[in-house]
Amino acid sequence: YGGYRYDGRWRPIARRFQEHYGLTGESAVLDVGCAKGFLLHDLLEAIPGIAVAGLDISEYVLTNAMETVQPFLCLGNCRDLPYPDRSFDLVVSIATIHNLELDEIKMALRELERVSRRHKFIKVGAYRNEEERTALDKWNVVAKTFLPCDEWERVFAEVGYTGDYCWFTP
Repeated sequence: YGGYRYDGRWRPIARRFQEHYGLTGESAVLDVGCAKGFLLHDLLEAIPGIAVAGLDISEYVLTNAMETVQPFLCLGNCRDLPYPDRSFDLVVSIATIHNLELDEIKMALRELERVSRRHKFIKVGAYRNEEERTALDKWNVVAKTFLPCDEWERVFAEVGYTGDYCWFTP
């Protein structure tokens, strides 16, 4: 969850999201699986006026989140997001949905689509060969679903996920 203090490691990612997705002070961003809110904090610093929201399943991380973002965070599960349809210009979920069973992943992907007005970005654990699968299994503490890259793409197509994605590979 990022340790006891924040070292700024999310700043470059916040800037890349800003540039790639054209985020402005009029934009709204949701981070699903936000942990202590480091990415949201850096978006607030980089883009005056931006609206941010974060959701996490862990009471611990929300209680220990950065003070700058605590008012924008809520406890919840990505299978049932507590936001109206088309609420956000960008919905981000980094290393979160692979912590679910496959049927729950499909629900979560549909929820990301539902609450997004435009852009989505997810990062999930994936493998390209048995060596990578073994490495993921050894590394894993909480993830329930690692799939081959092409299987993830099949799941995305099945549920109608239209956002961007990248792989967390060993």
